[in-house]
Amino acid sequence: MAKLGKRTKAAREAFAGKDEVTVEEAVALVKANATAKFDETVEIAMNLGVDPRHADQMVRGSVTLPNGTGKSVRVAVFARGAKADEAKEAGADIVGAEDLMETVQGGTIDFDRCIATPDMMPIVGRLGKVLGPRNLMPNPKVGTVTMDVKEAIEAAKGGQVQFKAEKAGVVHAGVGKASFDEAKLVENVRAFVDAVSKAKPAGAKGTYMKKVAISSTMGPGVSIDVANATGN
Repeated sequence: MAKLGKRTKAAREAFAGKDEVTVEEAVALVKANATAKFDETVEIAMNLGVDPRHADQMVRGSVTLPNGTGKSVRVAVFARGAKADEAKEAGADIVGAEDLMETVQGGTIDFDRCIATPDMMPIVGRLGKVLGPRNLMPNPKVGTVTMDVKEAIEAAKGGQVQFKAEKAGVVHAGVGKASFDEAKLVENVRAFVDAVSKAKPAGAKGTYMKKVAISSTMGPGVSIDVANATGN
């Protein structure tokens, strides 16, 4: 077994016995132990009582975090003509059509969010096997297939976070940076949990929200009392 570094060992000792704490306690603990040489991302992981292999149990959506993510988001837009011009004016980093499709097919994916106008979906649809596994496929349910490309770009760059349940029913996302004020991180965590709570699918049975935990990029995780996280 690999020997633990001093920083990792200290963090684990600080987290020992700390389970099912409040959001405020969890944020304070994670912030205090985010001691890497870079500004670590604060990440949330939620275990849900769903099986996303069934369509009526899929959890998917988006939420605009009240205090942003602290991350610079590169946005690609599939559009033509006036909509392409609108996208460029709105601050899109990459705009294209067939040329952008060929770039992506060639293995270059230099963006964090992908938006498309509805008429471009026959082209974008060919990229499903490339964009799908990276959770980059445009989808009308989260507002990334739209004629209002300006609003979609502003949302992406303004702190909007998308979420989607993975095979084991786990949803995870970045909800800010360790350098954020504790109060702002708490607000972001609660906003994300609230959005996932509201996205409960019709087919979910039994306990929907089983576990909520947060961690920093390099730090251990701490579990949060679900009732406290949801405000119940």
